[in-house]
Amino acid sequence: MTVLRRYPALAALLLGAAAACGFAPLDWWWLTLACLAGWMWLVHDAPTLRQAAWRGWAFGVGHFTINDNWFQHAFDFQDKMPPVLGYVAPLALALYLAVYPAIAAALAWRMRRPAIDTAFVLLFAAAWILTEWLRSWVFTGYAWDPLGVIWLGLPVNDVALLGRDIGTYALSGLFVVTAGALLLLVTRRRWPLAAALVALLAVQVVRGFGDVPDSDTRDGPTDPRVVTVQPNVAQDQRGDSDQAMMLARLTRLSGRPGAAPRLVLWPEGVIRDFIEDDYPTWIYGATSPYATRARMASVLGPRDLLMTGGTALHFDRGGDVASAANSVFLIDPRGRIRWRYDKAHLVPYGEYLPMPWLLRPLGLSRLVPGDIDFIPGPGPRTLDLPAFGPVGVQVCYEIIFSGHVTDRAHRPQLIFNPSNEAWFGTWGPPQFLRQAQLRAIEEGLPIVRATPNSNSSVISADGEVLGVVPHHRAGAIDLPIPPAHLPTPFARMGNAMAAIVGAMLVAIAFAIRRRPR
Repeated sequence: MTVLRRYPALAALLLGAAAACGFAPLDWWWLTLACLAGWMWLVHDAPTLRQAAWRGWAFGVGHFTINDNWFQHAFDFQDKMPPVLGYVAPLALALYLAVYPAIAAALAWRMRRPAIDTAFVLLFAAAWILTEWLRSWVFTGYAWDPLGVIWLGLPVNDVALLGRDIGTYALSGLFVVTAGALLLLVTRRRWPLAAALVALLAVQVVRGFGDVPDSDTRDGPTDPRVVTVQPNVAQDQRGDSDQAMMLARLTRLSGRPGAAPRLVLWPEGVIRDFIEDDYPTWIYGATSPYATRARMASVLGPRDLLMTGGTALHFDRGGDVASAANSVFLIDPRGRIRWRYDKAHLVPYGEYLPMPWLLRPLGLSRLVPGDIDFIPGPGPRTLDLPAFGPVGVQVCYEIIFSGHVTDRAHRPQLIFNPSNEAWFGTWGPPQFLRQAQLRAIEEGLPIVRATPNSNSSVISADGEVLGVVPHHRAGAIDLPIPPAHLPTPFARMGNAMAAIVGAMLVAIAFAIRRRPR
C-alpha cells in the first residue's frame, strides 16, 4: 500500500496494463480481479475528485494500450502509412478510451465514505456499467473487450450464462463487484466476500431452473447442415493471391453435396473479384462475374446455398465509382445472387477515414486498401432461407456491439459472422471469438464464424464452441445447424437490462448506508 500511495498515477497505469491480461489469449482473470481491487483502493484513497479522475485515466491508458496491442499488426499491411505508426495507434486510442474509466472513478469517488465499504463497491460497479455502455456508442462506439467477457475465461463459466438475462455490461458490473469483494476481504471486512461467493454459487443452482428451452432440435441425417470454410490465407498474401487459386481452395474445402441441405459459408476478405452484374466492363478485367459465380456455385447441390463476403460498388451518374460496401452475398445453385447484406457498423480509420479533409493532407489513410471509402448499410437484417429458416448477418466488427446484432422485428435462428482477422496478430482473433460467444449467450442464438485464417467456428446458443479451425490452419467445419433458444430476457429488452442492474446496485448501496448501525 505504501508504494501505491507514493506513486499513485504510475501504480494505476501499471495496474491497468496488468488487468488487460485477463482477456484472451492469456485468460489471467485472477490478475484482473487483483488489479481492479488495487485500482479501486487507489481511487478511494485519492485526496480530491481531480486526483481520482486522474488515477482512473491512468488505469485506462495502461489497460487499453495493452489490450489493443494487436492494432500494431494491422499497420504492417498498409503501404500509405509507415508500420511504425502501428506502435503509436494503440496508445493514441487508449488516451481517448481512458476517459471512461476516469469518469467511473470520479463518480465512485464522489460517493465514497472515509472507509471502503460495500456501498462504495456497488456504486463503483454501477459507474463502470454506465461508462462501459457509453464507450459502446459515443463517437460511433468502441465496444471491444468489456470486462464481462472475462467470465468466459474462468474454469467454470456459468456466470457468463447470466448474459442471457442481464447482458454484457451488467456482467462487467458483476466482475467489478467480485473485485470489490476481494478488496473488502483485504481491508478486513470479510462478510461481503462471503456474500459474493454465495451469490456466485447460487448462480450455479439457479441456472439449473432457468435454462431456456431449445426452439428446435433438428439433428437427423437429412436435416440442414452448416459448413464454414477457412482457407488459411494471410493478409499479406490476400492482395497478391491468384483469385482462381483462391476459388479452387475454397471450393475444395467446401466439400460435396449430400443428402442434407447445406449452408456453405465463406469468409470476409477473400473474394476480390466483383461478382455483381451490370458494372462497367472495365471493372471486371478478364473474368466475368457470371464465370466467377458459376465457379462458386459448383460446390452446391440443388438444395444448398452459399454465403460469402465480397465488395459491392456504387456509381455516380457519370459512371465513376462513388463508394463501396462491405457486403455478404447469397448465391444459389444456379450461380445467381439472391440477396445482399451491406455492413452497417463500419470501422473508423479502417473502412473509412473520418474528417478526410483534415487527415488526408497529413498523410493518413484508412487501413483497408483502396482510395474509395465504404458506406454503411441500413443495419441488421434477417433473410428467410428455404430449408434453413431465418438467418441474420453481422460482418466482422459488428458482432462486438451488445444489443445491436439482430433485427428484433424479425428474429433470426442463426447469425453468420464473416470476418477478416488475418491482420489482427495473435491477440485479436481469440478476443473476437470470445465476444461472439457472449453475443450467442445474450441472444440465445447460434453464431457461425468464417475467417481467412483464424478461429472459424460454430458456436451454440449457450456460447459453447462446437467446432473450430485453429489459427493458421486450413479447414472446414461441417455440423448440423445448432438449435436456437426461445428469445432470452436480454433478446427482448436489450441493454435496458444493464440499466436495471445498475439502478439496483445504486439502490442497494444507498439502502445499506441508510440502515441503522
